[in-house]
Amino acid sequence: MIGRRALLIVAAMLAAPALAQDGAAPPAEPPLPRVTIVTTAGTMTVEVEAKKAPVTAANFLRYVDQKKLDGVGFYRVVKVQDAFGFVQFGALTDVSRILPPIKHEPTTQTGLSHVDGVLSVARLAPGTARGEFTIMIGDHSHYMDAGKGAPDDNLGYAAFGRVVEGRDVLLKILETPVDPAKNSQGAFKGEMPASPVRIISARRLAAPPR
Repeated sequence: MIGRRALLIVAAMLAAPALAQDGAAPPAEPPLPRVTIVTTAGTMTVEVEAKKAPVTAANFLRYVDQKKLDGVGFYRVVKVQDAFGFVQFGALTDVSRILPPIKHEPTTQTGLSHVDGVLSVARLAPGTARGEFTIMIGDHSHYMDAGKGAPDDNLGYAAFGRVVEGRDVLLKILETPVDPAKNSQGAFKGEMPASPVRIISARRLAAPPR
């Protein structure tokens, strides 16, 4: 009996590491991609929600990886009041920079919201978004999130990331003086800077070692 009991104890001890391994915490998920945007007004870092908004995030990262944002301007500045409004950047009418449109990801699907520092992709009808990106200064969820009444289809816009460093730069861009007469094919009159802040480069940050 003693010998059998000893064998059982040894067997239990050998099994313990395997049981501990089975009960170990799962490996940590990789961090979200980050992009450094160097502008003529300073540098911002953007965290891209590749998990919650995979289609819209991948679209933005394609523009980054193909260097299609290098040299573009913050061509639209809408300042409602101090530290409240939004700015927009992208290809505008430069067809050489424009990639195919993407499927719309409403905020009701992604769980994101158009709060301060959040990036969103501009669109007309759902499924027309390409390479025009907007950054919120202040909370705009009341009219840009899906189900909040704008645009007319009530699907809102697709949020996909947020500024995690360089909000002071974002505020500088919001303060860019606009030219009251300037427009783009009749659009954005009174919202376009005479001398827009420009993006020098937009590059992915290397993921930190795990």
